[in-house]
Amino acid sequence: MENMAINEDIVIVGAGLAGLTTALGLHSLVLESSESLRVTGHALTLWTNAWRALDAVGIGDNLRERSLRIHGFKIASKDSSVPTSEADVNFGNVEVRCVRRRDLLETLEKELPQGTIRYSSKVDSIEESEDFKLIHLADGSFVKTKVLIGCDGVNSRVAKWLGLQSPVSTGRSAIRGFVDYPDGHGFEPKFHTYFGGGLRCGFIPCDDRSLYWFCTFRQSDFKCDENEQNPLIMKQFVLSSIRNAPEQISEVIERTELDRITYAPLKFRLPWNVLLGNIVKDNVCVAGDALHPMPPDIGQGGCSALEDGVVLSRCVGEALLTKPRANTKETKDEHLLKMENGLKRYAQERRWRSFSLISIAYVVGLLQESDSKVMSFLRKTFLSKFTIGTVVRMAEFDCGKLVKLSEN
Repeated sequence: MENMAINEDIVIVGAGLAGLTTALGLHSLVLESSESLRVTGHALTLWTNAWRALDAVGIGDNLRERSLRIHGFKIASKDSSVPTSEADVNFGNVEVRCVRRRDLLETLEKELPQGTIRYSSKVDSIEESEDFKLIHLADGSFVKTKVLIGCDGVNSRVAKWLGLQSPVSTGRSAIRGFVDYPDGHGFEPKFHTYFGGGLRCGFIPCDDRSLYWFCTFRQSDFKCDENEQNPLIMKQFVLSSIRNAPEQISEVIERTELDRITYAPLKFRLPWNVLLGNIVKDNVCVAGDALHPMPPDIGQGGCSALEDGVVLSRCVGEALLTKPRANTKETKDEHLLKMENGLKRYAQERRWRSFSLISIAYVVGLLQESDSKVMSFLRKTFLSKFTIGTVVRMAEFDCGKLVKLSEN
């Protein structure tokens, strides 16, 4: 006997940053494949644009109370004749903080009404049903919806349904870690960064008692099976790779417990695929990593996912508040047409923004990690400050405010 369908106006696939933010704005059902909230990953850097998005959904101040404001970069490079030579770059009025991923996701989840997230709901397939979509789940049940929003990550099933190409490798990987200092770490609230020789390594305080660190490098320099990660080997690789780095970076990594170390290859969606592909089609769209997976070099992966959630909610909300048109097509109800227009507006706003973020992140990564003599010289003379300026400009984006929908 066929299972009864759950009927929803809007369904979001994936309870990550983009999915939960969109759910806050649109009050819609979220399907999450895991049994509980996925809090993999240690922390993420949130720039001004992310804080504007968090303020738009009402949780910015809550998270500010648990994080330090970062004031700038403290850069060291082995490209210099003196390995420990440093440069300080201040952020001025730019708001930058490093937030624990668990804190961010749990804060978003707590703002949602009970039952908004349906866990253990893995999408098996997506089927057309006139103007609706039937989402078949692995447990045999299915959901019928007017609008489907894919926030299901780098390997998004919804993105594949739209015909978007799979993300490709950058040729680089990242090892990341998180360290607790019960008595305080004593570091300045800055990005402490070291780069050159094909890698970039650094750390950033989350609060007075914890640090998040990262090391990105050429994939060919370290072979690792994602499914059989050995944190001890990862730790040894990072320490051997930063022998010439300032001693404090090595001390941070030495202190890290093995269960706080992770590895991931870095992937990105080809920018022209975002520019020319279907990011919205037939009342289906994607957001977050399902739309624009990118390298971490400008710190905008999580920030842009939060942006997506607010922009998508705003565009759909504004469309729903428009007055009915006299020439409404008979084949679709007015409500569906309004949501369709909202998704089209979202695509217009996010296409070029996503293209720019992916492209700049990829180029910045190449500039920072290249070990050619020419690039090393350029980095020492002007590229570091130019790169930081570019990163700051990308963080100035304003996603706007949410609109209030009626209870109807």
